[in-house]
Amino acid sequence: MSGAKTETGPTGEELGPHEGEPHEQGFNNRLNWLRAGVLGANDGIVSTAGIVLGVAGATADRSAILIAGVAGLAAGAMSMAAGEYVSVSTQRDSEEALLAKEKRELREDPEDELAELAGLYVDKGLEPDLALEVATQLTAKDALAAHAEVELGIDPDDLTNPWMAAFASMVSFTIGALLPLLTILFVGADLRVPVTVAAVVVALALTGWASARFGYGSPGRAVLRNVLGGLLAMLVTHGIGQLVGTQV
Repeated sequence: MSGAKTETGPTGEELGPHEGEPHEQGFNNRLNWLRAGVLGANDGIVSTAGIVLGVAGATADRSAILIAGVAGLAAGAMSMAAGEYVSVSTQRDSEEALLAKEKRELREDPEDELAELAGLYVDKGLEPDLALEVATQLTAKDALAAHAEVELGIDPDDLTNPWMAAFASMVSFTIGALLPLLTILFVGADLRVPVTVAAVVVALALTGWASARFGYGSPGRAVLRNVLGGLLAMLVTHGIGQLVGTQV
């Protein structure tokens, strides 16, 4: 009778012994769009909830809440997309510059580069002879990929994609922002605040769970961080709205 642990996928299917583990091929870009998507959704939920609850603290006028919420949604979505594009483009430029430097070194001094690669494998725990054999075989197959993986921590076939990050961030921000905006608009004035807060808490708990589930992290910590951060933001903005509303 086998004591091996069996994992299941997101839809309940049984996975093989290694299928539930993150593997490097394609994993960097997966984490890239996942990070951008979760950040965008969280920011859309929290910032838009803060805006509409802040306005609701100052006035019960539905039109004012709608205008503020839509303006915040549009500005936030474009800002998130632009910010992600610039940030990830800078990261990709750095990766490409490092790869170009490595290509040049491999072309100009292949023997030293082979010795360097073998030394890196020795540092990882291989015996010198075995390290040299591994380095030689990997260099013969794809010298750049071998050096990029061990020396730079980069997969040349899996560079970060700024357009993917920007799109994921913009779409997820918009979806996240719609939840508090629609909730506060379609709920009666007396229940606007508590119902919106409750909806936001549930949404933040879900995005926290999703980020942990697909990023192989701890769901409990991710959910707690999201919910507490969102509650603090809503408390502060609603309080400011009430304070400003009494002074205007």
